[in-house]
Amino acid sequence: MSLTSLEEKGLDPLQLSEKFFELWHQNNLQMLHLAAIQGFSKLSEPLEALLTILESCPGKQKGRSHTLGYHILMEFQTWMKERPQMSLSSLAEDKAVELQRRALGLLTDTQPNFVDTLMNIYQIKTLDPSIQCMHIYKLQALNCYKEAVTLSIKLGLQTELNMEKMLIPLILQDKLPLAESFVKGHRQLEKQLVMLLDSWCYPDFNVEEIRKKSPCLSLAKHYVTQIQPKMLTKHVVRLMEKFKIDQSFCPNALHKRRLDSLRYLVYKTFGDKTMTEENWTDHVQYVVADDLELQVHLVELLVKYSSLRKASQWSLRYNLPKDRLSQGVWEMQQSLPPDLQQICLNNLTTQEEEWIPPQSHCQKFYQAPLTKDKVHFVDTLETLQRCQSFVLKESGVVGVDMEWQPTFGCIAAQKVALIQLAVLDQVFLLDLCAKGFCHQPDLVGFIRALFSERNILKLGYGMTGDLKCLSATWPELSEEPLKMEGMLDLLKVHQEIQRGKVNQVQNAPREVLVGEDSSEKGLSLLVQQVLGKPLDKTEQMSNWEKRPLRISQIRYAAADAYCLLDVYSALSSNPASFGLPADLRSITSGQSEKSKDKEKKGKKAAQNPSKEECQGAQRVSPPHSDKLKGLLCGEQPSEDTPPLTPQQLRVVCDNMLQGLGRYLRCLGVDVVMLENTDDHRVAAKLAQDEGRVILTCGQPFQTLRSQVGEGRCLALDCSEKARDQAIRVLRHFNVQPTPSDIFSRCQACNSDEYVSIPRADMETMLKEKGFLQDHSTSDYMLEKSCQQEELRPDDTLTPSVTLEPPRKSCT
Repeated sequence: MSLTSLEEKGLDPLQLSEKFFELWHQNNLQMLHLAAIQGFSKLSEPLEALLTILESCPGKQKGRSHTLGYHILMEFQTWMKERPQMSLSSLAEDKAVELQRRALGLLTDTQPNFVDTLMNIYQIKTLDPSIQCMHIYKLQALNCYKEAVTLSIKLGLQTELNMEKMLIPLILQDKLPLAESFVKGHRQLEKQLVMLLDSWCYPDFNVEEIRKKSPCLSLAKHYVTQIQPKMLTKHVVRLMEKFKIDQSFCPNALHKRRLDSLRYLVYKTFGDKTMTEENWTDHVQYVVADDLELQVHLVELLVKYSSLRKASQWSLRYNLPKDRLSQGVWEMQQSLPPDLQQICLNNLTTQEEEWIPPQSHCQKFYQAPLTKDKVHFVDTLETLQRCQSFVLKESGVVGVDMEWQPTFGCIAAQKVALIQLAVLDQVFLLDLCAKGFCHQPDLVGFIRALFSERNILKLGYGMTGDLKCLSATWPELSEEPLKMEGMLDLLKVHQEIQRGKVNQVQNAPREVLVGEDSSEKGLSLLVQQVLGKPLDKTEQMSNWEKRPLRISQIRYAAADAYCLLDVYSALSSNPASFGLPADLRSITSGQSEKSKDKEKKGKKAAQNPSKEECQGAQRVSPPHSDKLKGLLCGEQPSEDTPPLTPQQLRVVCDNMLQGLGRYLRCLGVDVVMLENTDDHRVAAKLAQDEGRVILTCGQPFQTLRSQVGEGRCLALDCSEKARDQAIRVLRHFNVQPTPSDIFSRCQACNSDEYVSIPRADMETMLKEKGFLQDHSTSDYMLEKSCQQEELRPDDTLTPSVTLEPPRKSCT
């Protein structure tokens, strides 16, 4: 068909569609453009004809790939711009509505340009909302849940639709971010979403009850495991803060948070033994509060991990009914003498503390070189004026730190209780808990003046959290933020030291790296590296709102601020020995410029972690532009270690890296994954028992690496995608997958041995286990952990030999 055949007036749209289809398959986009410009002009009813053409176009729009329909629509939009008279308003009302309904039926794709262009051309938003809603529910009936929600957001139909009906399928499919977009900006819907998630946070929650509301929705097992109280509670607390929802609407999540906090406190006090009795007493009362169930659980935990006597004392403290007491507690109550029936809640210290700690403490930890009279409480306007005279001196150096009451995640906002300001030979403690002092305008003015004065160097360490709590303390700082001048964040300096230590300039880790032979972290590690002794962090989780503060708390608060001065002095006197530039301030000020250069260089440089990474000296950095395809095609990583096959690498993935575990299994790596309910320490036991390498991220890294041998624990960045994490692991261990390794291992049970079974039996098992994503008959990989052997199609599942069962069975 030539272009001249398109020149007749009243061209048949199907004829034009055939021409488009022919040029499309010839990949001749230039001729397609010319045919579109000429063809649209020859159509008697262009708006109606466009719909006919689009309805006849095969293929569905996915991602960034462009279909024929997409190209035709873009060409029509360009053609229409030169013909402003060509619009829907030029048609009769009935005709316009008919075309709008047809256009609405085409809105099943998620590609934004296609949907937006079609909506603009046919003015879909002016269509009756009831008709729009019918289309949305039709998409849902076709199991197009994501498309239905995306389109409803574009049409602004959120308040017209049933929130639970729209969002529950998305949540079950692990698409909570899209559900958040659906409710965003609609106050009532935001609250309903948070309350819905909170209603699932009770201990006996069963996701099967929810799945009954979406009987046609088939879910993979790893989706279902995400819908459990622990993960849901995290989402509720996050959304409660994001949408500013009152805590009273989230009773289940808050109870779960308090219950977890209570267990943590018991572990820190009676298991880990790193929390003092004073701090335990303060915190447990705050967490338990007047919740009867938590009080009962506290007594049960004390019976298990402490003693009957302590459990009896706390049961008497809360006056728990006899029928709620653990075995033996009631009898112990009766046997306790009167003087042991009460818990001293005011001050558990039986003797006055000395300012100078014992010699053994001084030998082990950093001590601020200050006498008690050099530490000043600032809680009145008079003492504030004296503080200002020392702190606001031009060209001075001030160490800044803050303390607040630990809430263990029970509430979102944490308010500063104490601000420590250290200058030479002096430390000032601004007591924000002193009655009336916190709200003094002069105090806020002093803080603004201090942080905005560029001629006063302020030293801090990771000030982000401090400033966030400061904004929660003084809301006016959120409306008019502090002007930050003359700040030096020693966290940035510490990261520079650590990068130099592991010889990896191009991959700056997001977190401070921990030294190979050190159990310290953060500021305590920096103080140890520079001054020779770490900080004593025992009082870090004190009740900083309780007055009067103990001597040990005051000593800790003073040392935490004053050590910043000593560290800065030591670094400034000999920066080269720490691998730092002469001007330490240039490290912080140059971060943004350097980061851009590093990002560009990182895309060209080989991302090869050193041996120290796996031994605990470093966290793994993002792989930037590494390509999985290159690895699979046999590209050789620049590693000195001998190459491994995927089957030779045996790992255990922490429960925060389940996505990584699934990715590695796809490539044939022997992977055991912790369940969401497993404690992180389970990874260490599996590593020890089965000779596996631990893959983890975040805080558990410090605990786990100390329980396994060198090179047996690797930390990754949780913010990376599972694909990038997998590439990093493969390169680190020099694992070289081949195409035959892909899907060589069962994704459910981790076995690499298979047996053939009848298709009908396989489909039945897949449906029962939730692995079957649709109801159509198609070919599936037949997975079963047992002996590999040749079987006839009608053979049974029974292996011919007895095998040791895997840790998990896919059936």
